[in-house]
Amino acid sequence: MSAKPDATKFLVSLYGTPAELLRDVFLTVVRAGRLIAGPEHRIERDYYPGHELTFCRAGRGWARLRGKMHRIKAGDLLWVNCHHPHAYGADRDDPWELDWIRVEGVPMERTWKMLSAESQPVFEALDPVRAARECEAIFDLMQHEKPAGAAWIHAHVATLIALACESRQNHPLPPHHDLPPPLERVLQHMRLYYHKPLRVAELAGMAGMSPSHFNRVYRMALGASPIDWLRHYRISQAKRRLLESTDPIKDVARQVGYADQFYFSKDFKKFTALTPTAFRETERSAEM
Repeated sequence: MSAKPDATKFLVSLYGTPAELLRDVFLTVVRAGRLIAGPEHRIERDYYPGHELTFCRAGRGWARLRGKMHRIKAGDLLWVNCHHPHAYGADRDDPWELDWIRVEGVPMERTWKMLSAESQPVFEALDPVRAARECEAIFDLMQHEKPAGAAWIHAHVATLIALACESRQNHPLPPHHDLPPPLERVLQHMRLYYHKPLRVAELAGMAGMSPSHFNRVYRMALGASPIDWLRHYRISQAKRRLLESTDPIKDVARQVGYADQFYFSKDFKKFTALTPTAFRETERSAEM
């Protein structure tokens, strides 16, 4: 085995510019590549368009998503929803070699949630030969214009997602990572009634805990305080409403639990780096 480089070395670096019509029909790849990471390799963003599927060919890496740390090893696939704050990088002692593709397309958000990648973004025990082959096929199609190239890229991305789906079915996750039953009930309540006023004292009472103890237990289990988790969840729901409706911003704010449009816009920009109006315009223009 060759020695690891002192600095990150890009072996493949590709950009895609799919036509507007193709974006409406297919999953498209706008950026892709392969690299051998140096120990310093690290990416950290508050917001970026698309979803990144990263296949670890060798070595190890890490990702910090939604306040939780995840470890990635050779053969794993990491799914990063770049619309949320994210950070990832190489293990300093054993830096990873990876293929990555950044995918855009309406189904990606729903598929991400369906596969529980929101809480568990690392897919283990994939067929490494097949996963590598799908990435290589995408690289080849991006480098060489071919008839029906966009459709074939879509097919290869879909195959990667199918491998992730198969991995998740073969290694099912426990519900909510074995959260204590009191927190299960509270989390379900928050997801159902996120649009209503919720107070920590009320939620703590549901869990049978004091507010201070509830805050500690919640943060340990979910990586964020109850209020911060609720704010993230509300903004996530707001993104969906902004893209699926033409409702005015003030109505979207109210629908996701913000009585004050100014405070909603401030929170939205904090978590996405865009105002609600800019987010709607940017995402819709990308889909056209």
